Amino acid sequence: MKPIALFILIFLEIPFASHSQSDSLVIRSIYDEALVHGEAYQNLHYLCKNIGARLSGSDASYKAVYWGENLMKSYNFDRVFLQEVMVPVWIRGNEKLEIENLGEVNVLALGGSVSTDGALEGEIIEVTKFEDTKAMDPDVFRDKIIFFNEAMDPRFISTFRAYGACSNQRYAGANRAGELGAKAALVRSLGLGKDSYPHTGSMGYREGVTKVPGAAIGTEDAFRLSQLLSKNKVNAVLSLDCESREDTTSFNVICEIKGSEYPEKIILVGGHLDSWDVGEGAHDDGAGVVQSLEVLRILKKLNIKPRHTIRCVWFMNEENGNRGGKEYARVAKEKNIEHVAAIETDRGGFSPRGFDYDGENEFILDQFQSWKALLEPYGLHQFRRGYSGVDIRPLRDDKIALFGLSPDSQRYFKYHHTAADVFEAVDERELQLGAASMASLVYLIDKYGFPQAIKD
Repeated sequence: MKPIALFILIFLEIPFASHSQSDSLVIRSIYDEALVHGEAYQNLHYLCKNIGARLSGSDASYKAVYWGENLMKSYNFDRVFLQEVMVPVWIRGNEKLEIENLGEVNVLALGGSVSTDGALEGEIIEVTKFEDTKAMDPDVFRDKIIFFNEAMDPRFISTFRAYGACSNQRYAGANRAGELGAKAALVRSLGLGKDSYPHTGSMGYREGVTKVPGAAIGTEDAFRLSQLLSKNKVNAVLSLDCESREDTTSFNVICEIKGSEYPEKIILVGGHLDSWDVGEGAHDDGAGVVQSLEVLRILKKLNIKPRHTIRCVWFMNEENGNRGGKEYARVAKEKNIEHVAAIETDRGGFSPRGFDYDGENEFILDQFQSWKALLEPYGLHQFRRGYSGVDIRPLRDDKIALFGLSPDSQRYFKYHHTAADVFEAVDERELQLGAASMASLVYLIDKYGFPQAIKD
């Protein structure tokens, strides 16, 4: 009985062992190609150094679009095309901030801010939590400059959670200042370190509220200003020349490898091509777009014939409107384009740690976890429910599986939306590891899919 039982056990395990070994070899070849012959880093260099910062509607953003289109065509994918998107146009202009007893301080207008219409002078009133303004007497803020000085909480291991906990001061600070009758909003930059790099970023105005300017200062200057305010009244003079112009036409840049069995079903990888108008948009999100393109290049180079169509999308206007993501989803719904999965990379080109699943289907999460053993040898150990990405979120429904590449987050907010976000801040090996991670997940999804999830 024992020899028979052993024979049965071995026989039953052979298909599983063979299957695992086959996948392991493919994934090993993906990483080898990325780490030895990868092209993402050289593509990022061109994007950063030859094109640079590329806010939606700017001349540089169009250079990036047409460079991207030509680059995709050079790889001889099955299809390359542009998708029209209407985007906002915001111009920064000159900016200057002088604070009493501090002198001239580095400042960046927040994206979408109105101008100061000349020099704006006022007393600074500090609040350390955005929500505190709701309980305070509005007369305290009237004709003042409100200084929102809530720091990112260092106790969060995930810096994105720390960012999310206080990002309302940046997005809604100027709107709140307008509601309270203040002259302007000055915001502590969203970063964990202490430096004088201001962080820009999107902000919004609610209809019916007086629009007042919004600007950010670095964390070091925020600390120094807070110290002054603890002792005396402090005045400041702020000058912002920014303006908003009429919307204009831009493009999402798209390429794909046609599926051999299910060409009508798409697995999407992507990031956003636009960036803020300071720095070079290297981590945010130049790294993401070149990693996404690298996924398709690797599959083609290794002659991996996908069953589903693999599509790379470089979205336009994530930073100040998400028009590209919304338009892509609108067209997909209008044309009944079926997406099996979408993976976004928009958290910097740092060493990958795993993926977040953005959905409620437990079967997808379980199947996702079942691939952990294949991916864990490459440092991918985080497989959990979480957020996918701004660009692909409009695709969310009860069928598509949305994923976000999750790299190490500790350094991201040192560069996010600042002049420090340049090519030199990205490590070549970490960038290529992220591309290989995405290519490996695409390979597994394409081979096995989520049949139970689709059936349900």
